[in-house]
Amino acid sequence: MFRRILIANRGEIACRIIRTARRLGVETVAVFSEADADALHVEMADIALPIGPPAPAESYLRGDALIAAAQKAGAEAIHPGYGFLSENPDFVEAVERAGLTFIGPSARAIRAMGLKDAAKALMEEAGVPVVPGWHGADQGAARLAAAAEAIGWPLMIKAVAGGGGKGMRLVERAADFPEALASARAEAAAAFGNDAVLLERYIARPRHIEVQIFGDGQRAVHLFERDCSVQRRHQKVLEEAPAPGMSAEMRAAMGAAAVRAAEAIGYKGAGTVEFIADASEGLRPDRFWFMEMNTRLQVEHPVTEAVCGIDLVEWQLLVAAGEGLPLTQNKIRLSGHAVEARLYAEDVPAGFLPATGRITHLRFADTLRADTGVRASDAITPWYDPMIAKLIAHGPTREIALSKLSAGLARTEIAGTVTNLTFLRRLLEHGDFAAARLDTHLIERHKAALTAPEAALVAARAAAALVAAGLERAPDPLAGFTLWQPLAQRLRLAAGVEEFKALITQHAPDAITVEIDGQVFRFRHAAGAWRGPEGALRAHRAGDAVTVFSPGGGAFRIVDPLAAGAGAGPAGNVIEAPMPGLLRALFATPGQEVKAGDRLAVLEAMKMEHVLRAGRDGRIAEVLAEPGAQVEAGAALIRLEEGAP
Repeated sequence: MFRRILIANRGEIACRIIRTARRLGVETVAVFSEADADALHVEMADIALPIGPPAPAESYLRGDALIAAAQKAGAEAIHPGYGFLSENPDFVEAVERAGLTFIGPSARAIRAMGLKDAAKALMEEAGVPVVPGWHGADQGAARLAAAAEAIGWPLMIKAVAGGGGKGMRLVERAADFPEALASARAEAAAAFGNDAVLLERYIARPRHIEVQIFGDGQRAVHLFERDCSVQRRHQKVLEEAPAPGMSAEMRAAMGAAAVRAAEAIGYKGAGTVEFIADASEGLRPDRFWFMEMNTRLQVEHPVTEAVCGIDLVEWQLLVAAGEGLPLTQNKIRLSGHAVEARLYAEDVPAGFLPATGRITHLRFADTLRADTGVRASDAITPWYDPMIAKLIAHGPTREIALSKLSAGLARTEIAGTVTNLTFLRRLLEHGDFAAARLDTHLIERHKAALTAPEAALVAARAAAALVAAGLERAPDPLAGFTLWQPLAQRLRLAAGVEEFKALITQHAPDAITVEIDGQVFRFRHAAGAWRGPEGALRAHRAGDAVTVFSPGGGAFRIVDPLAAGAGAGPAGNVIEAPMPGLLRALFATPGQEVKAGDRLAVLEAMKMEHVLRAGRDGRIAEVLAEPGAQVEAGAALIRLEEGAP
């Protein structure tokens, strides 16, 4: 076993690797950018070394800096985690040239699966079923259009070097193909430096089912499947293992196909073979096809660990250190059901915009496994993925696992940034998901109900007022009266843009009422906590921000009466950057007439492209930024002329 390893990553996966390494007696070396100097993974590691500025291209994507840090710290091996350089064969070769061990597959295996078209051809040779389509070398527009006509509509355009939904377009009719092809190529070129695409038949009711495999360079085993069908814009939201409705026959066929795929390239380490299944008539062993292979550990690996009772990071370290596979296929057992939810800092009602902010309070339910790389006082920055945590529940049945996760999400407390917590709870409790009526369109079909803003209950507003008044602490036995009258105070708070007034009256040390819009809510202190209409008060205050975690809660702001009305509202004539990012493109010129909904700019932030559109009909007065500029949140980009066009 290694004595010391360097982790070429950050956040929750770095913390996850450190925990296993510590249990095995392996020392860890963390690396950090200037933005991560105080990060949790830096605190947890035995040694931590700086590698550059916040931008990934100047830090976590600098293979030379990572190798130099490993050599300086005396590390014997490098674990890449996932993302960044985890699937970069040039980095693997550089690590090995430096005399270090790469904890993962060979450069040859990564290259074999790195391009979707070549990977599909290789899988066909290995007898693995692939989706009907075109993955030829001819990338001429005319050849691709002809191939599209032969495949039929609808079809998918996919970047051959793709991932995360980038360079992917659904085309439903021939007339839309040229524009979709140009758009997919442009996005692929920007994301991967490769604009080549492939075409695939579109599956009407697709389920995304992937198989965890593990190899030692010669032979491989599978650790059953995960269902990752619940996605948004091709990004996974909920993952579970095993796949609901999976028959023993299909599980055996899919597992065997995944093992053939791994052994065909001499795979070593943890990997995932992703399949798409046609669920229009249930899961059938003749209706699944290879999509791609991820030559690394996956974000959703904890659900496999839960149902197999295996630590995949431990297996990675053992095999990389020269040990054989820890278990043979017949020794790997499936037990119970596990489900994982990805908790992100993002504004769901605003279109899942990635959010930033400093976390002022963070608490997870002790009934869940919480893989996280942040703690209270940490900042979610625009430089990296805004994931806060992966929350995992395991139970003897799917129903129990879902119930445990839903209850655990209800007890999760986070303040300081907006999150997708409410969205995750709604999704878990949705009838289609609960009944396992799964396909990759589930979220889109029910988007309105799943993403609607949640208005805070008046009872939660009352709880926020109590906290804003500073009365949430244990009662003072001498408090509550002044001049022999109940002590009363008035406050003004805001829930979003809506302000409200509250009258707080303390009748006794353990008795308070809050009146809002004529409704009176009573709070009493008992069993060590204030209790109101929604049960025990769960809330947090940081400055003028109050977050209520009780049912129907939300984020509130204490309004300074002297400042009320002093500021102007947002100008309806200005298109602003909703978050910090790179202004990738502008489609506006002064004097141009636009209609509501017209695309005016593309902002790239947190690994995604966000289209900014006109909010009304009008005429462009000014363009206030240039393509390629790095802009801050709230920066004015385009101004419309006053009044009608």
